Amino acid sequence: MLESAHKKITLLINEMEKVILGKRDVLQLTVTAFLAGGHVLLEDVPGVGKTMMVKTLAKATHGHFKRVQFTPDLLPNDILGVSIYNTVSQTFEFHKGPIFTTVLLADEINRTTPKTQAALLEAMSENHVTIDNHTHTLDEHFFVLATQNPLEYEGTYPLPEAQLDRFLFKLHVGYPEFPDELKLLMHPTGNDLDQIQQVMDAADITQLKKIVDDVYVDPQIARYALQLVHSTRNHDGIALGVSPRGALAFIRAAKAFALTEGRSYVTPNDLQQILPATFGHRILLKGGQTPSADYLEELLMQVVRRVPVPVRKS
Repeated sequence: MLESAHKKITLLINEMEKVILGKRDVLQLTVTAFLAGGHVLLEDVPGVGKTMMVKTLAKATHGHFKRVQFTPDLLPNDILGVSIYNTVSQTFEFHKGPIFTTVLLADEINRTTPKTQAALLEAMSENHVTIDNHTHTLDEHFFVLATQNPLEYEGTYPLPEAQLDRFLFKLHVGYPEFPDELKLLMHPTGNDLDQIQQVMDAADITQLKKIVDDVYVDPQIARYALQLVHSTRNHDGIALGVSPRGALAFIRAAKAFALTEGRSYVTPNDLQQILPATFGHRILLKGGQTPSADYLEELLMQVVRRVPVPVRKS
C-alpha cells in the first residue's frame, strides 16, 4: 500500500511539473499541505505561476477550482454566499459562494479588509461555514491557496497572527532557473493545462490522507519536534514563538512529507525540511520588525542548530 501511495503522489507531482518548471520542491510541499489537510500561503511577485499551479493541482485531482480576487470592497458574503428571498415560495434560499469548491485560490488576500479575511477563518479551520444560523459543510478536501505580493504595502491589510496560523505552510515560488525559463520561452506552457491528466480522484485522496494518519512518529522524533518549537519561544530575537497549534501542524505536515518521500515513518530530516515553511509565518520578531528572507532563513537555521538531533540507538 505504501508503494502504491508513493507512486500516486509522484504521478501527481510529475503531472504538475509539466506546467510549473523547475519548482519540484515547492510542488512537493504544496502536495504535502494538501494531503495533511492544511492550507498554503504563497508570498511572491506576480507572474511566477502561482495561479497555474493551483489550477493544475485541481485538474490533476479532479477537484473543482474557483478563484476569488480579493479587493478592498470585497464583502464576506461575496465569498461565503447569501440568502435571497424567493417571492414565489416565500422562503429564503441560500446561494452558495465560491468557497464551496475543492480548491480555492484566494488571490492577493492582503488587499481586502480584516472582516472579509476573517470570513475564511471558520472555513479553513473547521471545514464549514455558518450563515444565518445554518451550518454548511464544505468539500471534504477543501484546500485554500492564498497569495500576497510582498512588494506592495500601500492599500493592503497585513494578515494578523491568528489568520497566518491557519496556513500550514508559507511558500515562495521564486523566479525559475535560467535553463527552465529558456525552455519556457522556447516552448510556452500557457496552454499546457489542457494536457494535464487526472491522476487521482477524491477516493484516492481520502485513502492517502488515511495513510498519512498511520505514518509513524517515534517518541524521540516527537520530542525533537517539540524542542524545535520551544527553541522559537526561547530565542532572544523572537517575541512570539510557534504556538501549540503550530506544533500539531508541524507533526501533521511531517507525516505527510514523509509519505511524499515514500516512507511510513518520520525522520529528523523531514522536520528540518519543512521547518522553514511551517515556522516562518508563525513567529514574530522583537520590535515588530518584518524580517528579510535572508535574515529569517538564518534565524530559523539558528533554531535548528540549537537543538541536538536525536541519534538512533543500535
